[in-house]
Amino acid sequence: METALAGEAAWARAAARGDKQAFARLVDLHKRAVFGLCLRLLREHEDSRDAAQEAFARAYAALATYDPIQPFAPWVLRIARNHCLDVLRRRLPDAQKVELDADPEEGAPRDLADPAAVRGDDTIERRETATALARAVGELPPNYREVIQLFHVEHLSYKEIAATMDVPIGTVMTWLHRARAKLKASLSGAAEALP
Repeated sequence: METALAGEAAWARAAARGDKQAFARLVDLHKRAVFGLCLRLLREHEDSRDAAQEAFARAYAALATYDPIQPFAPWVLRIARNHCLDVLRRRLPDAQKVELDADPEEGAPRDLADPAAVRGDDTIERRETATALARAVGELPPNYREVIQLFHVEHLSYKEIAATMDVPIGTVMTWLHRARAKLKASLSGAAEALP
């Protein structure tokens, strides 16, 4: 882990001196995490892709402010988070939006079952569980969605999440606990509603 941090710090210092290949390595290393956070916050694929690109552009412009002693991931994720929050503030309220396209899930062709699968029921059950989980996560307040994304998907530590979100570690722990409780209640309620 320390070797990886030292490599990131070296790449960041080289990028600050104008080495674009060094910055490209940092982007390659963190692009999935940055895009995932943007998607969790913005909930729209194209907006999230644009926000991730903008976050890396802002990170490149601000490399002189990066402290190479600290991990790069929380620093770039904080930039991405702040940009996404700005995008959300600028969005029109939902009541003023006009939907011109149908929901992409309506009328979409279903995936064919994997012929190598032992039981088709297992595949369907996993997909339904994933859909229910994604729906339940989507219904969480933004800060809870964010800590779930950073902890369970990006596998950041409490300290890294606290640095990314610019909140105390205790707040991260509380939000994560409450988010899990809400998810458990939501998913158990959905399971009880099944016939």
